[in-house]
Amino acid sequence: MDEALLRSLTPSVLAVLVRRGADFAAAEDAVQEALLEAVRVWPADPPRDAKGWLVTVAWRRFLDAARADSARRRREDRVEEEPPPGPAPSVDDTLQLYFLCAHPSLTPSSAVALTLRAVGGLTTRQIAQAYLVPEATMAQRISRAKRTVSKVRFDQPGDVATVLRVLYLVFNEGYSGDVDLAAEAIRLTRQLAARIDHPEVAGLLALMLLHHARRAARTAPDGSLVPLAEQDRSRWDTGAITEGVGILQAALARDRLGEFQAQAAIAALHADAPTAEETDWVQIVEWYDELEALTGSPVVRLNRAVAVGEADGPRAGLAALAALDDSLPRHTAVAAYLHERDGDLATAARLYAEAARKAPSVAERDHLTLQAARLNTLRGR
Repeated sequence: MDEALLRSLTPSVLAVLVRRGADFAAAEDAVQEALLEAVRVWPADPPRDAKGWLVTVAWRRFLDAARADSARRRREDRVEEEPPPGPAPSVDDTLQLYFLCAHPSLTPSSAVALTLRAVGGLTTRQIAQAYLVPEATMAQRISRAKRTVSKVRFDQPGDVATVLRVLYLVFNEGYSGDVDLAAEAIRLTRQLAARIDHPEVAGLLALMLLHHARRAARTAPDGSLVPLAEQDRSRWDTGAITEGVGILQAALARDRLGEFQAQAAIAALHADAPTAEETDWVQIVEWYDELEALTGSPVVRLNRAVAVGEADGPRAGLAALAALDDSLPRHTAVAAYLHERDGDLATAARLYAEAARKAPSVAERDHLTLQAARLNTLRGR
């Protein structure tokens, strides 16, 4: 069973049902039932046209559910609209569905969560981790969003800003999480950039390309994480870097700075450095100042503390870190790194071990554990 194929077809099938009049929650339930049926049937009897098969089965499931619900008897009139067997039109509805989920009746955070779950294929737990909230809280938020959009027509799709946030979260999960969605997020952002002349769309595309260019060097052959300073820069994708920098420069020239352009500028400075030692940390701090002014994000301030530690020394970085809430994700790991840079190996080792216990992924946990062990070994010599 090709799970990647099923995942890639899900948004298009869902979009077909929504366009035919199914409310979002019922359409998603019907598509999920069709996917389960595909898992059961396809290994022994694979269809010639996977998308057409899923559309037909999902529409039948939707109609069955509609007939069973007396409050939805009016939907029985759509029986004759059942798509006929045979190939379905080869149309990519995924980007349209992103806009439909960003409906103005939803708050931006709910729209993002709903889209990540229904279109991006992320689990509720993954979305909760991205939002730094308990899984139960996120489950309730997604359920409320489904109930809300079930009561409205999708004739007022949401705004570009919400769609950009969704695409970036999908990219980040694909880049560093359990589900590989990074390439899909780049593909959709390219489509959006071709349709909409907006500097922040270009900024997001540049940011994705610059991050994705380093992907091959981010992990060792055994799957362990390789920090940016230790990566083999010959493995970076220079074509993607060149493209990303070109897109960013054109966006910045329009003098309408946004958060994605600022983040891309930071990524470009890292990509431009031949070695880690030659990184222009002073400029990076300046871009973090711009980004903080745009977002007010505590995570931005945390990353800025690292940059200050590189530009002005570890004690300056620790001073910047001291002004932040120590419950921030990765705060302890940053503190460990800066204490190590300052020569306090005992404190750094303790903090690395503490950070490992809080790590959001196995790979990050293992990396931090190794850092603690390395420093304890150095101290024992």
